Amino acid sequence: MRYTAIPLVLLMAGCTAQVAPPAEPPPAAAAAPAPAAAPAVAATAEAPPPAPEPETSTYTPPPPPPVVSEYIDPPLSEPQPIAVSWAPPPMLVEPPPPPPFESAVWVGGYWVWQGNWVWASGRWVSPPRPSYGWVNPYYENRGGVVIFIGGHWSPPGVAFVPPPPGMRLSLEIALPGVVVGPPPMGPEGIFVPAPPGSRFGIIIPAPFGTAPAVVTSAPPVVAVGMRINVNNTNNTTINNRTTNTTNVTNITNVTNVTIVAPASATASGRAVNATVPAQAHLAAALAPVVKAQAPKPASSKAVPAFVHGRAPPPLPPAQPVKVEATAGARAPEEAHAPAAKPSPPPPAHAAVPAAKSKAAPPAVAAHPKPSPEKPKPAAPAEKPKPVAPAEKPKPVTAEKPKPAGAAKPASTTKAPAKPSTAEETAKTKPGAKPKPDHPKKPGEKDTKPDQD
Repeated sequence: MRYTAIPLVLLMAGCTAQVAPPAEPPPAAAAAPAPAAAPAVAATAEAPPPAPEPETSTYTPPPPPPVVSEYIDPPLSEPQPIAVSWAPPPMLVEPPPPPPFESAVWVGGYWVWQGNWVWASGRWVSPPRPSYGWVNPYYENRGGVVIFIGGHWSPPGVAFVPPPPGMRLSLEIALPGVVVGPPPMGPEGIFVPAPPGSRFGIIIPAPFGTAPAVVTSAPPVVAVGMRINVNNTNNTTINNRTTNTTNVTNITNVTNVTIVAPASATASGRAVNATVPAQAHLAAALAPVVKAQAPKPASSKAVPAFVHGRAPPPLPPAQPVKVEATAGARAPEEAHAPAAKPSPPPPAHAAVPAAKSKAAPPAVAAHPKPSPEKPKPAAPAEKPKPVAPAEKPKPVTAEKPKPAGAAKPASTTKAPAKPSTAEETAKTKPGAKPKPDHPKKPGEKDTKPDQD
């Protein structure tokens, strides 16, 4: 047994000498140069931030020419329609003061024809007769010509009659020195003038009876596309009279209207979908986007409304219009915003992960987003390093050769341990005989079965 143990010890010693190959870990350190690729990736990630271009410019509405402002005395019935070859200018801003009394009616605050488009300044008045109602002005685009009926009072039970389609009207002649404007630009039908600060000539399609003041707070438009919709219920009332005729009057209880416009129509480059009050005095009190302040009339005396076939009264001198763009008129900024969206940094980051895949370990630590792309399979490559369990046989072999030199004392130490156990067994078993204390010889056989 001793001779056989020696070659085993030598073999084990030879194994320990060959264990030197654990020098493989250095190649893992050689992978360290990979982090050099990380800075390149970081450089690409830093490039996108400078992309945003801060362009701050405000929309400057066209300067309106001086306008004539005066109070108009509306007629007590529907006047005859007239035809004008060019569209009324964009609306002006004229917020009304609080009503002086309960039954006061806000009239005016729109464009009327008086040998030129004149601003009919708004004011609070009482109905001229009991139960008389106010009818808003009527604008219609018919074949590139504006058919206009001024605002007026209506007796109870009398319905408004729009001009019939086959009606022929001669164009009104402008006063001397009046500069003709552009024709109406927009679809045919009923309309109201464009919001303050809009391009001249643009018209806003609207339902019948819409007060022009509803567009006061709307953003200016530079192209055709804005329109007004009614989003309320219509209540029809039939008034049966004892007279020779039966009048059927459609009374629409409209409290709000909706202004809709695509992004291509507004100066801000943004779509519009806003609800505003339908009543003129409430709509005119809203904050405007472009504040084109209407000048106050030079005279507090009202002049009669224009009548076809009669010479218009002399007009007072025109007054300048002050135009201010409020915070809501920052159109170009909003127009550029959509352009910036298609070129945001995200797409650049999308390309960065591809570079990270080349240098998996360093790039993963630098950017948390590409975590899904982390080549974690590389981590298993580190598992072979723990293959160092080959080191475990080192301690085993190291311990065996040491006891090999003192094999005899090891056997002598084990021999006395056995009798001690025999004595313990003897103590536990009363009928058992104690074994001799001398150790067994190499050729001696166990006599335990003979003793039993």
